[in-house]
This record gives sequence, structure tokens and C-alpha cells, in this order.
Amino acid sequence: MKPVRLVRAFMPLLIFLLVFVMMTGCAARKNVADNSLSDSTISNSSDMVSEPEDDFEDEFADDDPFDSEDEQAEESTSDPLYYWNVAMHHVNDKLYFWILKPTAKGYRAVAPEQMRTGVKNFFHNLGTPIRFANCVLQGKPEKASLEFCRFIVNSTAGVLGFMDIAAKNPDLAAPSSEDFGQTLGVYGLGNGVYIVWPVFGPSSLRDTVGMSADSVLNPTSYIDGTTAVGVNAFEKVNAISFRIGDYESLKDAAIDPYEAFRDAYIQYRKKQISE
Repeated sequence: MKPVRLVRAFMPLLIFLLVFVMMTGCAARKNVADNSLSDSTISNSSDMVSEPEDDFEDEFADDDPFDSEDEQAEESTSDPLYYWNVAMHHVNDKLYFWILKPTAKGYRAVAPEQMRTGVKNFFHNLGTPIRFANCVLQGKPEKASLEFCRFIVNSTAGVLGFMDIAAKNPDLAAPSSEDFGQTLGVYGLGNGVYIVWPVFGPSSLRDTVGMSADSVLNPTSYIDGTTAVGVNAFEKVNAISFRIGDYESLKDAAIDPYEAFRDAYIQYRKKQISE
């Protein structure tokens, strides 16, 4: 699918989500503020102390669906799409156990690790334009320069990126990955609401916008038809072949798998932005 078409395809969905969030998210936050006021009143009555400034801030909390990262860290995850998210979580869970995991296990059995590592390196090298552009947008010239140098070395001496030759040089070690969702976070845009997409998995309103923007710089976005689906599926299966068992471990250790994966995703993204 062409990038322009991809962005246009996402726009109606994003507009719908923004309107929905403003309607449901604000109502949810109003309830949180009311509960906070009630708890504060009870506590103040027993201690014979009043704190009007705190009550005022709770009552008139910002209703913007995008909160700053500092405010987001102090609040519970915004999840007004809970029922949709739980349903999509179960869909992705079945997709993993019924299709992705068996396919990845079979692929790992016939493909040597060296070959799978080469494929992983190739796709990582192919994503350099995304990481480079976001390093620039985040004001990280050293990381942008490092990404550019790694791309040149691995695309030439590394045979189109199948070999990570640059990693042999300590000065060219791979930096942490950057994307447009992180760039928006660096600019102060909060997660917005939490969203689970079928196939794509956990995300947020901010990261969904970021994923759409990054697709413009992703070379695989310029492949049409079933070929693009096949390429993306192959990349996904190859990546899963390295971490079979990780998903199962987290799921088995969690009391509520949905909440565990949601909180883990939010914390992971927060850590990425802070880096």
C-alpha cells in the first residue's frame, strides 16, 4: 500500500478515536476527580485540616486526552476502550498460539540460527530511515550520525545488512531504537488512551499516530499487494523464532494477563522515551 494511501486510510479511524476519547475519557476522568474529592474530604474531616488547593486541582483536572509524561506517570493507565482491548487481546493470544508460535517453531527447526540472525539484521538495517529521522527530530545528532554510519557500513561490507559488521567496532554499537511515537513523547505528548490492535498488538493513541507516520519511511510500505503481507509476516515469524517462550512466561506469571501486558507496555514505552 502506498504511504499516502496508508495515511489516508488511518485518518478516519484517528479522528473517530479522538472524538471518542474526548467524550469517554473526560467522563472517566471526572469520576476519578470526584472520587479523589470524596476521599480528600473524609481524610480532612478526621484530621481537622483542609487543603483547598489540592481539591481545586483535582476538580478541574486537565481533560486533554493526551497528558504529559509526568502527569501520566502519576495516574492509572487510561483505558476507556477496555472491552475492545480485552477482546483484541484474546484474538492476538489465539493468533499467537494457533498460528504464529507453531509457524515460528517449524521455521526455527529448519532454518539455522545464523540464517535467522542475518534476516533479523537485514530488516533492522532496512528500518534505519525511521530511526535516523526520529533521532534528528528528537535533537540527538550523535545517535543520528551513528545510525547513518552503521547503515553505510552494514549495507556495503555487511552485504545489504545481512551481517552486522558495524557491531564489531565498539564505537559503532547499535543505539537504542527510536520511532515517532517516542518523538511525540519527547515533545511532551502523553500516551492518550491504551489500544490493542489485532495482529499489531498493544499500542496507544500516541503510538498509533507514530506508527502511521513511521510507515512513510518504511521501505516495505512501498510494496504492493500480497507481497507486502508476505514480507511483513516473514519478518514477524523470524523475530518470534528468537523469543519463543517469553510470551508464555509473562502470561503464566500474571494474575490478570491483560493488565500485566498493558502495564508492561506502558512502562516499556516510558523507559524508551526517557532514554
